[in-house]
Amino acid sequence: SKTMKKVLLMGKSGSGKTSMRSIIFANFLAKPQMRLGPTLHVDHDNVKFLGNLVLNLWDCGGQDAFMEAFFNSERANTFSGVHVLIYVFDVDSHEHKKDIDQFKSCLASINELSPEARVFCLIHKMDLIKTEEGREKLFEERREELSRIAAPRNLQVFRTSIWDETLYKAWSEIVYQLVPNVDLVKEKLEKLCKLCGADEVVLFEKATFLVISHATNREHHDVHRFEKISNIIKHYKLTCGKTQARFKSMEVKNSAFTAVMDLFTSNTYIMVIMSNPRIQCAAVQQNIQFARSFFEQIIRMNKTSRR
Repeated sequence: SKTMKKVLLMGKSGSGKTSMRSIIFANFLAKPQMRLGPTLHVDHDNVKFLGNLVLNLWDCGGQDAFMEAFFNSERANTFSGVHVLIYVFDVDSHEHKKDIDQFKSCLASINELSPEARVFCLIHKMDLIKTEEGREKLFEERREELSRIAAPRNLQVFRTSIWDETLYKAWSEIVYQLVPNVDLVKEKLEKLCKLCGADEVVLFEKATFLVISHATNREHHDVHRFEKISNIIKHYKLTCGKTQARFKSMEVKNSAFTAVMDLFTSNTYIMVIMSNPRIQCAAVQQNIQFARSFFEQIIRMNKTSRR
């Protein structure tokens, strides 16, 4: 049986909700001229994600008339049975107080009708702020403000842009908390990492290339490396599609490391990174082959280890 998770994507009109959804789930590429029409009312989409998990995405229009309806006549239908609320704030908005008031209304409805739902806020279009110091300052101000408003509820806040890895980072963190048996997947990945003698093993969802889990035996200084790889490989995969080629696996090797990426289970890709030159890629491929059926069973299990 399938596990359906209702995900609300909300925020003012023009905040970038539909663009980010299209980049993550519909294989769109970010382009300077990217202009998607405004969402009218609600755009429903069921996204199959890792075996039995289906994300029931509600991309909610942010125009005032629609927001008014969501908070009044359509309140019960919109906010009942929600597993995740993702609220998007546009840093370029000139109506900050109005944005906050709408978020408060949204939060009140969630607290009443779906009290167990997880809530995430994305401070979006951060690329419009030119300096890293300015981006960090604004993000901390908004994070503190939103955390105060949401208290005592736990709230996770991310800074995002469609032009870098931050969008993948945020969405990977969000879906990680929805994946059944994610703790067990991580535990077994750590065993596979040690068995291969690898520095790191990373598991990606097949369609979106969002990071599901990883195991690390050797620390790395770049905390955004997984999301950068997600972005690069997804672009490469789309390029392959344009030439009617199907991306299955790749191997990258230089004097510092070897990286092997291969189709793993029916819904995932796996990447194994090794710095030890004595480890043979053929041996790693064999270990991946032996582990496939076992991980397929784990991912397809319905029992959820996180709530």
